[in-house]
Amino acid sequence: MQKSLPRTVALWVLVCLLSFQAQAQRVGLVLSGGGAKGLAHVGVLRQLEKNKIPIDYIVGTSMGAVIGGMYAAGYSPDEIEQIVLSTDFQRWTSGKPLESKTFNFLTSEPSPSALRLGIAIDSTFQARVSTNLVNDLNLNLALTRLLAPASASSGYDFDKLFVPFRCMASEVFTRTVVEQKTGSLSDAIRNSMSFPLAFRPIRNLDGKYYYDGAVYDNFPTSTMKKTFAPDIIIGVNVGDVAFKKYPKNDDALLASTVAFLGTSVADTGSVGRNGIYIQPDLEGMGVGDFERVKEFIAEGDTAALREMELIKQRIGRRVDSVDLQKRRLAFQGLAPKPRFIEVRVNGLRPDQNEYAARFFRRSGSDYSLDDIEEGYYRLASDDYFKNIYPRIRYDATRKGYIFSVDAQRNNNVSTEVGFVLSNRPIDNLYFGVEYRYLRRLLYTASADVSLGRFYNGARGSFRISVPAKLPFFIEPEIIYNQWDYQNTGGLLGRNVLNAQVRQQDTKLGGQFGISPNYRSRLLLDIGAFVTKDEYANSKELNTADVLDATVFRGGTAALRFARNTLNRKQYSTTGHRYVYTVRGVTGSAVYTPGSTAEQLGNSQHREWLQFRATAERYFPLKDERHSWGYFLELMASTQPTFSTYRSSQTTAPVFAPLPDSRTMFLDSYRSSRYAAAGLRYTRPFLKKLEWRTEAFIHVNAQPLRQGEFQTATRGSGLERPRFTGSTGIILQTPVGPLAIHGRFYDDSAERFSVYGHLGFLLFRGRALE
Repeated sequence: MQKSLPRTVALWVLVCLLSFQAQAQRVGLVLSGGGAKGLAHVGVLRQLEKNKIPIDYIVGTSMGAVIGGMYAAGYSPDEIEQIVLSTDFQRWTSGKPLESKTFNFLTSEPSPSALRLGIAIDSTFQARVSTNLVNDLNLNLALTRLLAPASASSGYDFDKLFVPFRCMASEVFTRTVVEQKTGSLSDAIRNSMSFPLAFRPIRNLDGKYYYDGAVYDNFPTSTMKKTFAPDIIIGVNVGDVAFKKYPKNDDALLASTVAFLGTSVADTGSVGRNGIYIQPDLEGMGVGDFERVKEFIAEGDTAALREMELIKQRIGRRVDSVDLQKRRLAFQGLAPKPRFIEVRVNGLRPDQNEYAARFFRRSGSDYSLDDIEEGYYRLASDDYFKNIYPRIRYDATRKGYIFSVDAQRNNNVSTEVGFVLSNRPIDNLYFGVEYRYLRRLLYTASADVSLGRFYNGARGSFRISVPAKLPFFIEPEIIYNQWDYQNTGGLLGRNVLNAQVRQQDTKLGGQFGISPNYRSRLLLDIGAFVTKDEYANSKELNTADVLDATVFRGGTAALRFARNTLNRKQYSTTGHRYVYTVRGVTGSAVYTPGSTAEQLGNSQHREWLQFRATAERYFPLKDERHSWGYFLELMASTQPTFSTYRSSQTTAPVFAPLPDSRTMFLDSYRSSRYAAAGLRYTRPFLKKLEWRTEAFIHVNAQPLRQGEFQTATRGSGLERPRFTGSTGIILQTPVGPLAIHGRFYDDSAERFSVYGHLGFLLFRGRALE
């Protein structure tokens, strides 16, 4: 009995030591970089929490830093999953502008430009061309907003986060690994994901620029050992250790080569003898496949479950789920209230910083989060600025947050080029140039010209932009347009003799515009105009015939409210556009008869009011290219008739439902009073192609008819409904849409035909539109 006592004591001592060891186990989690593949980390985190595995330290690189940093900031795996599944997350990673967060303050009307090239010219007349990387505007603000509370709660010490954290970056000029452990958490994560040729590096407060941590240490187990020295390391690697086979095509080869050369190779044994190495099976999934979020998370789940038995064997300690959630909520509760007491703009000249700061407006004694966000996107809508980077830092002495923006001057000279090629002779070339000069106000001088057989035009303007409490601009401008419908026939087109019409107009005036909220603009347009319409009164002409002419001189004023969130200039699939215009016109028309006229020349005073309302909206289904939409338009005008039926038609408003509608002169589509409705449907196929079908009905009220001596008479009631339809395929190319359509117009001069074009088929409206 006495002999068994020492054995019993020894057994109890062993049990106590094992129990103490299990309780004392500290677990470090290492998350590698890998672009979109890093989303698999969310699945791993979820399974570790679900199985009550402790996470005492986290070290992350690139996307591993993003996911690990959010966890360290107090976000649960489920919360992180909701963030990365959101539509906004796709916008952050792709650089696509958020439709709901873009201002029309400085946006001009859509032009046929396909390429915009920015050039910065300094006082010594040296030029540099801007480089194009992923637009990080939305990503930067999102990271700052998501991580600012945790940074403030921890006192900007990463050891005091919900989970102690390290974020890896690279200093490429000294070829060193940078371990980020203090400061702004969003800055650190943003540094860690600045992958070369993808995301630009940001300028840090110390003046240095850091790149993606994956360049020198994509699997930072050494930092975990050196800094935290955990008992056990769980390492999750989503980067390729080595390629098993070459990519199938040149594009994939190039992208994969850049990713492979730009990241270090993971040492799978660096987790240690008692560590756990997890490698999700991501074969066939790319570093840029951010739209496959659910698949990546599922693979992370699977990989963690595959190793879970081993994890539980080596890690005896468990974390109570209720206690974990209590600690998470307690940490989140430490965050100061979102009270913004100051806005600062840095990086420019003092007067330019002042101009930029005026985009931020207080709604009360302090700035609200909405005020901050609105000012940020207002500033970003002015592309005079570039590399806009936001920071949010808590000032404990003043008990409020300070929002600061680093900005740089962007291109002060921009050039645009565009073209349209068509199976009909409506080809066109477009050139534009813009120069901007900023001091206390922003001054913009611009000019553009369109050249073609059908349409020629030119425009010059000088804009003064004022970032007042309600930002506004004043823009004097001069516009010249010319349309020649006689030259629009041709292959698969209409009979050239059906449209013996030439039109030109000149307008000298100005605009006053404000942007009251996101994507909306209120515009006052005032100007003096001269329009000249030349036309024939007969389809049978010979070379000796002279066209009639109506020259209309006068003044016009219009008030227009527009809201536009469409994702494309043409063939949109998401967003909406609403335009409401009230216009007044007054002037004198001088009629000069030609050889086909039956009237004498005369002069008439004409004035009228008109209202036009246009609404279109799209509802995406499976993705942005698969959608249906509606179109509505109403035109109501008191426009009187002119000397002849033809002169009345040339001056009448136009219903133009299809891209090529403006290139044809169809009497049934010209009326001062009409209502129209239509449906549009787009369906993708063969990956990059889209099938688009459109159908419209419009009804003219009190339509014009040709009476005796070629005069215009107005009918009574409503004309019969007229149908317009189109169906065809579209390919979005870098220079604009490539489209071929079969379409139908309900007009005696045009029925069925086929048209195709490459480029944006856009023309400026007339002076009175």
